[in-house]
Amino acid sequence: MSIPQQPGPTPVTSPGGSQPASGPRDVLGAAAQPPGVGAFDEHHPPSAELVADCVHCGFCLPTCPTYVLWGEEMDSPRGRIYLMKQGLEGEPLADSMVTHFDRCLGCMSCVTACPSGVQYDRLIEATRQQVERRHRRGPRDRALRAAIFALFPYRRRLRLLRGPLRAYQATGLPRLVRRSGLLRRLAPTLATVESLAPRLGRAARPPQRVAAVGTRRAVVGMLTGCVQGAFFPEVNAATARVLAAEGCEVVILPDRQGCCGALSVHNGREEEARRFARRMLDTFAAAGIDYFVVNAAGCGSTLKEYGDLLRDDPRYAALAADFAGKVRDLSEVLVELGPVATRHPLPVTVAYHDACHLAHAQGVRAQPRRLLRDIPGLELREIADPEICCGSAGIWNILHPGPAAELGDRKARTVLATGAGLLVTANPGCLMQVAASVTRAGGDIALAHTAQVLDVSIRGRGVEELLHQRTPS
Repeated sequence: MSIPQQPGPTPVTSPGGSQPASGPRDVLGAAAQPPGVGAFDEHHPPSAELVADCVHCGFCLPTCPTYVLWGEEMDSPRGRIYLMKQGLEGEPLADSMVTHFDRCLGCMSCVTACPSGVQYDRLIEATRQQVERRHRRGPRDRALRAAIFALFPYRRRLRLLRGPLRAYQATGLPRLVRRSGLLRRLAPTLATVESLAPRLGRAARPPQRVAAVGTRRAVVGMLTGCVQGAFFPEVNAATARVLAAEGCEVVILPDRQGCCGALSVHNGREEEARRFARRMLDTFAAAGIDYFVVNAAGCGSTLKEYGDLLRDDPRYAALAADFAGKVRDLSEVLVELGPVATRHPLPVTVAYHDACHLAHAQGVRAQPRRLLRDIPGLELREIADPEICCGSAGIWNILHPGPAAELGDRKARTVLATGAGLLVTANPGCLMQVAASVTRAGGDIALAHTAQVLDVSIRGRGVEELLHQRTPS
């Protein structure tokens, strides 16, 4: 396969630490399709029409994290679209092709930057489904992905980790482990997971419902999430209080909620994602909600696409499309309803970090900034290069710990350069990734979710409640 290359530095090693695949494939890395068959099957391959929309102008290049890291054409959006075109024209799903697709963070910054309106988000999602069905990965990669998807989409399994993790954090060992650097040298993936873990406190069980304060203005469902529910329960509690203060009856149903399917969708695991989506729809089908509120950016982007995910399901297609139309990010629904709860002053400087799946995938940028600026005494500061991903990208930082750390360190520098006392974002993955990166940089900044800032202001609790949430030392 002949692939045109743009001049520029080529990475010495792949994100996993090995040489990029080239030449004849070995048995373990061979694609699953029979010899002579093209890269894609007939089940929703990447659309040739959407591929043709790309005019290879290059506006996406400076916004693509992997192109910024390596300057490699095939690790840019237009390079990957070229590979999709090759696959549609009959090229096999070679290891080298899959490597470039795998390296994409799925941040969708290129979608925002593209003047031609190329729907790269739909293209990469369709391509990843093909990869998962038709390509056999090496044993290490298969084992790592199997472990990730046996744990992260299951909130009960995640909750089982809380006790051991709290005990480990109480020993003081995390500081020694990180300062020694030994774990990162010997097991970079495990070191990444260890560094990302937030400091845990006690987690109260979410209620079934939370009554509206004053006149009820809406009935809203609320996603508790997997990682959010297990590691950031305080964010969910703050979200419910803010919604209630703004006149919303909040329907939570924590015992019946499961994963929304976001991690599965973003990694090409279509059937698994559809199972999770059906369960979510069954849970809230009879809840009588006006909106379904989400406080995790990656989950929100997937929930808004339920209609597309279940378009082939005769039983759920219409229900999924209707439900997707009710999905709102927390900041969206608060701006739509308008404020009724009093905001008390918070004298603090805030750097707001755009989570990629909120800003690029959902186009939600102005709403969280408006909510923060409406708080008396709060000064909002912008972060340089906001379009560049922090390197979290769902599970990308676990699958590719080295490049993810480089992107995280870049983001940490721009965050600390604002001089703000508090970093605010709307995604649990971003909170964990930036916290770990700031710690590596030797910086010190408090971190909070947008919901927590609003909650503290509405309740008049004082800025100290936010500023004590420091990055771990």
